[in-house]
Parts: sequence; structure tokens; C-alpha cells
Amino acid sequence: MTNDIIEEATGARTPISTTDQDEKNMGLITWILTLFFGFIPGLIIYFVKTDSAYIRDQSKEALNWSITAIFAYIVALILTVIVIGVFLIPVIGICHLVFCIMGAVSTSKGNGFRVPFAIRLIK
Repeated sequence: MTNDIIEEATGARTPISTTDQDEKNMGLITWILTLFFGFIPGLIIYFVKTDSAYIRDQSKEALNWSITAIFAYIVALILTVIVIGVFLIPVIGICHLVFCIMGAVSTSKGNGFRVPFAIRLIK
């Protein structure tokens, strides 16, 4: 894992980070808990684990994604009035599931993960 290169969804090539196992595990836990509990785990870990830049980055990304998903669910609920929202709600749920799994897999390898559709409210 010294000079390996990964290619992100955006096409940018970044080196694989050299994080220790505790940071990988915390990143994995962040994404798994985000899948089940929404923004709360990302928020808690973001404020509690300030000593590691990797954990802070991944908790910030999980928090940004869960806030984006909440906004999308609100828009879909409003659009249920014209029936489009009924079809959007399962799509948003599947996207949430897929992106949380992708984040968990990526952080378990020690790589950073960026959700392509997330609104970056927390920088």
C-alpha cells in the first residue's frame, strides 16, 4: 500500500492513504451507522473525534450525504401530491443504501470516499 493509486468516481487519481486500523474501523462504523440512523452518527463523530483528520473527513462526508438525503426525502414527500414523489422515495432509499455501502467498503480499505451527489454544506 505504499505507492498505490486509486481512481475516484470523478476521475481524479489520489494516493491511497496510510491510515491505521482504528481510523479505518471508525470510518466503517460511521458509514454503517449512517445507513441506519441518518445524520446523528456523523454529527456525533464529527464533534467527538477531532484528533484524526481521516475520521473527521469521513464523518463530515457521511453527515453531508445524510443531510442531502433528508432534503431529497422532503422534496419527494412534497412531490407525492403529483404522484412523482411516490416513485422518488424508493430511488432515494436505494441511493442511500448504495452510497453508505460504498462508503463503508471504501473506508474499510483506508480510502477516502466522496458521494458524488452530496451537497457539501459542512466544509
